[in-house]
Amino acid sequence: MATLEIRDLRVAVNTEGGAKEILKGVDLTVKSGEVHAIMGPNGSGKSTLAYSIAGHPKYTITSGTVTLDGQDVLSLTVDQRARAGLFLAMQYPVEVPGVSVANFLRTAKTAIDGEAPKLRTWAKDVNEAMSRVSMDPTFAQRSVNEGFSGGEKKRHEIVQMELLNPKFAILDETDSGLDIDALRIVSQGVNRFSSQGDRGVLLITHYTRILNYIKPDFVHVFVNGRVAAQGGAELAENLEAEGYDKYVQADREQNAAQQSVQNGREKLVAGAVRT
Repeated sequence: MATLEIRDLRVAVNTEGGAKEILKGVDLTVKSGEVHAIMGPNGSGKSTLAYSIAGHPKYTITSGTVTLDGQDVLSLTVDQRARAGLFLAMQYPVEVPGVSVANFLRTAKTAIDGEAPKLRTWAKDVNEAMSRVSMDPTFAQRSVNEGFSGGEKKRHEIVQMELLNPKFAILDETDSGLDIDALRIVSQGVNRFSSQGDRGVLLITHYTRILNYIKPDFVHVFVNGRVAAQGGAELAENLEAEGYDKYVQADREQNAAQQSVQNGREKLVAGAVRT
């Protein structure tokens, strides 16, 4: 049983006005065999969480911990995190001109496993993985994501996930930009991965439509860099009906109350100084 544990994670990014805190103390535990959905409005910190776990240099961890089976993930390089069992499917997969899909996948598999896959079985594995997501095998000879449609890029991410078979897959808005057929195909791929029983999924999404195909064990609502609510699949159903407004409003009221307390403290200090 593998465990990905996030404790009091705080993350900042550099802006023209200085460092800006995005994640403000996130606690989350994902165990193998579980599917967790992270939902929330734009700018709530969902993607920041994904990229921080993966090790994107844009994000600075200011405090907190991320561990995988007790190992300090934050002390690892990006490639070490991948070898430890983490996988990130990006919201906007990048094009890599000049590198074929076949070479990319084999190189990645070799790096993860520490040895090259056997050629006589690898080509068959790749073709079967592509067939399962309705990608023509000729895509294997094309440059990574170059000229791919949005749906083809997302399906290619699922091919990577299935072939690399990590302990935990972090899917950053994998449903973004997909039509109904592509959404169904991608969801089937995620379900195949999680049905192994010893793999965990952290699924980030704005909308509940992908959850019609992928049933989460846990749903977490992100607002302003914090987990504002959590529950089971029924929470996603409530969000579909009610939206995020009540959570956003509650966060604003909490921030206003904290600011009022802070202002009061500052006035007391200023008064003490004058006397």
